[in-house]
Amino acid sequence: MNSRNGDAGFDARIVDEIVAGLADKPGALMLVLHAVNERVGYIPVEAVPAIARALNLSRAEVHGVISFYHDFRTQRPGRKVIRVCRAESCQAMGAVALAAHIQARLGIEFGQTSDNGDFTLEPVYCLGNCACSPAIVVGDDLYGRVTPDRFDEILFLESTSGRP
Repeated sequence: MNSRNGDAGFDARIVDEIVAGLADKPGALMLVLHAVNERVGYIPVEAVPAIARALNLSRAEVHGVISFYHDFRTQRPGRKVIRVCRAESCQAMGAVALAAHIQARLGIEFGQTSDNGDFTLEPVYCLGNCACSPAIVVGDDLYGRVTPDRFDEILFLESTSGRP
């Protein structure tokens, strides 16, 4: 399976620091999960017991929230996350064929990370760029009117840019 596992480099002190700063806030669980996801890049499975204990919740409650919301990752993402819009406007303008091309080009399905750790592929359901369908986001950059050839150009630029 094309998915990077292993949590080498995960520092539990980061989670402890985040929880300590947010535990007394209303809605602390969501705040903590968003902060961990942002700072670490995902929510390590090893962090769930510490979060549950600090917020006086069960592991099941914490896991339930993580698994319910699509924004939370439980595996380390690739260096660049590619999001492909799957909403109706983009589908009507070729997003289905574009997604198939991207999956074939990267050798991964939605929700997977390339073996080299460069790219994670995720579906999204509207990027708010309907006038320029089909749309994708690579890292923080939004692209519109993306064709398979244009995607290959974008991928080449991203692969050679040296940007994190």
